[in-house]
Amino acid sequence: MTELYAILMSWAVMLSGLPPPERMPEVVPVSHGYLVETACSGRECKVMGWFPPGNTIYLDQRLNPQDNLLASSIVVHEMVHYLQHQSVAKDLPFDCLSTVALERQAYGVQREYLLRYGVYQPVGVSMHNVGCQEAAVPGLAAKETLIGDSASDRHRAQD
Repeated sequence: MTELYAILMSWAVMLSGLPPPERMPEVVPVSHGYLVETACSGRECKVMGWFPPGNTIYLDQRLNPQDNLLASSIVVHEMVHYLQHQSVAKDLPFDCLSTVALERQAYGVQREYLLRYGVYQPVGVSMHNVGCQEAAVPGLAAKETLIGDSASDRHRAQD
């Protein structure tokens, strides 16, 4: 799987426009129950992958990224979060606007990854209804060009 994860990381780097990491994250398969408990504070949720800041990506053990395109796209999504943390997110305040912007970028990359394989899958559509009450975040404005400058954004701008 190490080779597969390296390939998926190259997709995350190419489509996000973020710099490659100095080292690869560890991808750890875990039960869905573990993800619900840790990523969703014990409330049932549809989480399939989770990247808490650090060097580990947790992936639902039911996923098979080697043989399933949607599963591999989830790995790409989480790898974008890893890249964000390595380059952009570590300098952002941990608040609603920053979190939403980072999540939208990861979903955008995931959608573009699937589209490059000729598959339209409406991943992240729930993000259309997500918003924040804060008017502005100084840290986010300074980093906005990095967050919004992914290959999927550039591709849409050309259309």
